[in-house]
Amino acid sequence: MPKVSVIIPVYNVELYLRQCLDSVINQTLQDIEIILVDDGSTDSSLSICNEYANRDERITVLQQRNKGAGAARNKGLKIAKGEYLSILDSDDYFELDMLQKLYDKATKNNADITICDIYHYDNLTKEIKYFDWIIQKSKIPQNLIFNYKDFPDYIFNCFQNWAWNKLFKSDFIKLNNIKFQEIKRTNDLYFTCCALVLANKITYLDEKLAYYRFNTTSNCQSTNYMAPKDFAKAFIKLKKFLEKKNIYKEVKRSYINWAICSCLYNLHTLEKYPKAYTKLLNYLIDSGFYEMDISEPNKNLFYSEYEYNEFKRLYDLKNIHYKNKFEKFFSIKNSWDRRHKIITVLGIRIKIRRKER
Repeated sequence: MPKVSVIIPVYNVELYLRQCLDSVINQTLQDIEIILVDDGSTDSSLSICNEYANRDERITVLQQRNKGAGAARNKGLKIAKGEYLSILDSDDYFELDMLQKLYDKATKNNADITICDIYHYDNLTKEIKYFDWIIQKSKIPQNLIFNYKDFPDYIFNCFQNWAWNKLFKSDFIKLNNIKFQEIKRTNDLYFTCCALVLANKITYLDEKLAYYRFNTTSNCQSTNYMAPKDFAKAFIKLKKFLEKKNIYKEVKRSYINWAICSCLYNLHTLEKYPKAYTKLLNYLIDSGFYEMDISEPNKNLFYSEYEYNEFKRLYDLKNIHYKNKFEKFFSIKNSWDRRHKIITVLGIRIKIRRKER
């Protein structure tokens, strides 16, 4: 049994894939397996995967038609044999000692989830940046080992919902049958958040060991406009899971803040795509906020006054939207065509034929 299975979904990342794979095959922890799942790439990504597999017997290459990273990760999970699981995006990369450090931390503490900090790599400027808001260190319990009960108001907000800066115990994931949601975007939120509330033992390593590549055209954040409602689907599914497990009331504040933060973020990223922006805004106003349990601006639930004010602005738009719909539906309007008087009542058009003179 390898110590770690590294699962990497691959789709049209020929420009970045070699750096990603080099960072994995050269890990100081060599007792690993590497599962590459090509998601129907149309560039040279699959050829690069096969090239590396021919050089390194630890690499297995799987293929599927294009179904998204969630489906690719699930395909990898089915054959993973490692004691622990690492899920890496194919345009990101690791420090060469990341897996060794996380594995040592995980085994020492028998942790279900081990988490590290990250850097951001700007693909345009080639700068490496650090944003201290990524990991909310002030909210993390001081205990060496903790779980959601130690900070229920912040469990979803401290570590982001990424899978790739975390090491998961395989038995824990398989026992709880945790799977990735098979949607185009935000497919790791459900997996990661479910794991965070089910884990008995979580531990954090305060070191920056992974690199998130941004300002590219390949990652999910650059294609938000193609599936603008997917993030909401993830939150809705997570809420149903939390309710089924009788956890929701305990973690509601964390969930609400994470959900509204994601709503505002996704609206912001769509500002240059008017059709997608309008589609998302209308969806949130019509049903999305309600389905995510963001039904009214309760200031006591919010961490941030800015996010509260932004949500209240959207909530006021919702009220105006429904007022307009109500007035349109319940108004009585008269109009004419050549032969009829047309009366619209309760949204129903009634034609009354004119008397002939």
